[in-house]
Amino acid sequence: MRRKKTRFKPLDAVVILLFTVLAAFIVYRLAVKLNYKWNWGIIPQYLARYDVEQGRWTANVLLEGLFTSIRLSVWAAILAALFGLVMGVARTAKKLLFRLAGGTYVELIRNTPPLVLVFIFYFFVSDQIMPILGVEDFIRSRSPETQEWLSYLFATPDLFTAFISGAVTVAFFQGAYMTEIVRAGIQSLEKGQWEAAYALGLSWRQQMQYVVFPQAFKRVLPPLANEFINTIKYSSIVSVIS
Repeated sequence: MRRKKTRFKPLDAVVILLFTVLAAFIVYRLAVKLNYKWNWGIIPQYLARYDVEQGRWTANVLLEGLFTSIRLSVWAAILAALFGLVMGVARTAKKLLFRLAGGTYVELIRNTPPLVLVFIFYFFVSDQIMPILGVEDFIRSRSPETQEWLSYLFATPDLFTAFISGAVTVAFFQGAYMTEIVRAGIQSLEKGQWEAAYALGLSWRQQMQYVVFPQAFKRVLPPLANEFINTIKYSSIVSVIS
């Protein structure tokens, strides 16, 4: 198939000119009319600092926030993928109970503001779950080396509860959207694929493992990648319990 060459038209030049003028106007308003003295040179000192006690350079508040966001997003994305996979399969199950459970989860979480979920999970997890499991006592009783590793993977002991609550909140919220993506991917398969797998005598688990999931995975991967990006953006709401 012969590709059609893209030609630069006068309308393209007009659009580029308009965007250039708009960008110049915004820069002008920020630099001159805003009446604010920008001091960008102060930013580097908040990236890293020299720790006299440890005798080495360590991350300062900006880098610490970046690393925390990355850790939170990674763990939330993993949990959200698990929630989405389980509930997505439940939404397509033959049993009514499983479909109702998956539908209730999706409708309840998607229609609740994420900021409300943050406070609900924070107070529920920190006040009810954590004391029963003894997580904080377990973390604080570990050796300094173990606590350092846990700080790299999760958060420092004083912020561990807030970190877990935030990760679970974002995972539950994003898991509801991933549930619908997984459900749509499974249901998008042609009916003949299911009938062929059933005719071969495959069990439900084998149908999912060898026929449904390999094909559905290719279809749900692009929208799932978009939800992983949204997970990173929604991690900012966890700052209210920091």
